[in-house]
Amino acid sequence: MIESISTPAIVIDEKKMKNNIKRMISVKDKNGVQVRPHFKTHKSSYIAHAQIDAGACGLTVAKVSEAELLIKKGIKDILIANPLIDQEKVQLLSPYRRDVRIIFTVDSKEQAKQMITSLIDDDEFEVWIKINSGLNRCGVEPGEEALELAKYVASLKGLKLTGLFTHAGHSYASKTEEQLNQVAMQEVTSIVDTASLCENNGIPITHRSVGSTPTFERAATYEGVTEVRPGNAVFFDRMQMNLGIAKREEVVLTVLTQLISKQKNRLVFDGGSKAFTTEKGAHGNEGVSGFGEAQKDSALILSRLSEEHGIIDLVEENLSLLDKIELGEKRNFIPNHACTAVNLFDQYHMLRTDGKVVQVSIDGRGKSQ
Repeated sequence: MIESISTPAIVIDEKKMKNNIKRMISVKDKNGVQVRPHFKTHKSSYIAHAQIDAGACGLTVAKVSEAELLIKKGIKDILIANPLIDQEKVQLLSPYRRDVRIIFTVDSKEQAKQMITSLIDDDEFEVWIKINSGLNRCGVEPGEEALELAKYVASLKGLKLTGLFTHAGHSYASKTEEQLNQVAMQEVTSIVDTASLCENNGIPITHRSVGSTPTFERAATYEGVTEVRPGNAVFFDRMQMNLGIAKREEVVLTVLTQLISKQKNRLVFDGGSKAFTTEKGAHGNEGVSGFGEAQKDSALILSRLSEEHGIIDLVEENLSLLDKIELGEKRNFIPNHACTAVNLFDQYHMLRTDGKVVQVSIDGRGKSQ
């Protein structure tokens, strides 16, 4: 069935995906924490419902347009992880809040004050404060700085502060197991200690959410954490393999390509930067070489990309690859970063457990506002 798929195409394995979702949700039973997967990885309402059906408490999104899609598709509990400063975006979601739990996020007094201007009558927004645990992206600093913001938010009529959350994206720079453990502990400490500080000052913090795929299983074991938010864990990719988080056989998503040119010093496939990501690591970190490797042959590594072409340059050490593949043959390549590869396609070709291939819409693609 795979041979009938026109290339380049994005392919997912249903059985492996179900196993990965099961692994993701297993921390709920083992550690008593909720699981709120990030939508940005798969961008599919079909997969979002599969995660909810497996036991996820809700979904995390980055964008308002993603939230609106999920609401229309029946998801009832959504965290907007990106702090919003645009009043129109906040107001866009307001009508849905009668039937759906929508959690907004803040990381400054100015932003919190701006949210108040979006209130209608005696309405009230549930908000979480975003904490910087080391990634140095969005987020207020843990401890006293976060406490000061929490006091301000708690004082505002119309905002109901119920939680703190963080994202340890800097975990992708880890080189060892010990470094991953250290990042996970840092991530947890930034939230749990700040929550305790808030509560000691009379501000209850019900929800203490952490999340990155490299750290979520570690972070879930710490006392005080109430929720984890893995994203990439639904699929995995070369970056997760490099970190030791996933084995090759656990990777769900591949990009199917066809060999369209075979020269004495190179192999050329029909998937380039418009099918693969050009990243070699998350958040500016380089963790892998090349731009994708064949699922069943790790020697086949894309050494460079143009827009429509993926090229394997052949030198003396890998010249034997010429004899391993014939012109017109198709190969599944594991991308460096699954999340960005997904956003380049309109649909998945899902290999079902019964052997059939079905199309699944990536209906969140382009939802970037």
